Amino acid sequence: MKSLHTDSSHVFLFFIKRKESAVKLRLSVLCVPISNTQILSTYDRLGHLDFVALGRRGEMENPAIQACSLNKVFKTKIGLWKIKSKSTTAVEDISFEVERGELFGLLGPNGAGKTTTVKMLTTLLLPTRGTAKILGLDVIEQTAEVRKHIGFAFSGSRGLYNRLTAIQNLNYFAELYALEPKVTKKRIPELLELVGLNGRGDDRVETYSSGMVQRLHLARALLHEPEVLFLDEPTVGIDPVGSRELRQTIKNLISLKKTILLTTHYMAEAEELCNRIAIVNHGKIVVMDTPASLKKRVSGDSVIEAEVQSAKAPILLDTLRGLDGRSMVKLDHSAEPEKLCIRTAEPEKVLELLSPFLNPDYILGMEVRHQTLEDVYITIIQGEKE
Repeated sequence: MKSLHTDSSHVFLFFIKRKESAVKLRLSVLCVPISNTQILSTYDRLGHLDFVALGRRGEMENPAIQACSLNKVFKTKIGLWKIKSKSTTAVEDISFEVERGELFGLLGPNGAGKTTTVKMLTTLLLPTRGTAKILGLDVIEQTAEVRKHIGFAFSGSRGLYNRLTAIQNLNYFAELYALEPKVTKKRIPELLELVGLNGRGDDRVETYSSGMVQRLHLARALLHEPEVLFLDEPTVGIDPVGSRELRQTIKNLISLKKTILLTTHYMAEAEELCNRIAIVNHGKIVVMDTPASLKKRVSGDSVIEAEVQSAKAPILLDTLRGLDGRSMVKLDHSAEPEKLCIRTAEPEKVLELLSPFLNPDYILGMEVRHQTLEDVYITIIQGEKE
């Protein structure tokens, strides 16, 4: 203990009780101005406890994103002569935390409240109730400071000037961020290479494909080197090749230790990219976990999909009545040809029952697969409706 040295600034004190198994249990945390004399006095009084002094205030990291009971209610007035007020709740009691370096996904159908939540976290909308913090900074009380640490990219062409080149766009936004010219000159080529637009910087944005526009959005959001990045449905309207390239770019950002909040309703995208996922419906978080845990939480069933002849579908449904009560059988009349969907824990038995009908007179095609995140999502959302 004689070798312990600190200054008189704020320090974090952790008092840790030692167990026989050598596992340490944190009992309490103090964050107060404290002197060397107080440290030594505290140690003498609590000699049966291990004591650790860990740096100044601020060295203990806050989560990158904290949302606590966020609510957003939009109020509108309707009517011409008799004006009435109408309230629409877009977000209701949403709470979650995102750790630094994590890629967190918000999934949900259109109108679930994903974009509204992102707009509140990025200081573009004031919450009706609740609090939100970015890197420990309050989005309402410390708005200007929060904006220095975040970047955001919304889907579509909003936020870019089509008649300017990519470099001209980035130069313009660099000036808005008050970046030094020498920093801007170095940063723009690096960003264009990072997002896969190297060699296209002098082309007008109006000549870009949807995928290229979205990658330029990413470059713009990264100009001032933010620690936290918000991506609102970045692959909407992009072809499969463009989507794959954009997903790879997002993976590259994670390797650069960026924290990312991604909103999407593409299940495969969320499953490939996200460390954790929150499914949002009607403005509320329904469930939150890792993709793997979400799939296990609903069930470990297999899914069998068979394209069938419409006239023979009743015969097949009657045959499948021999399954146990846990299996779910549904005939999709909207598909062409009609599709028989079976979710079951005993796929072998299903195949055994259907084996006499595996010919074009009854079954045109069949696929057996494990449950995906999309199956989980549909189960949860449909369960909410019920």
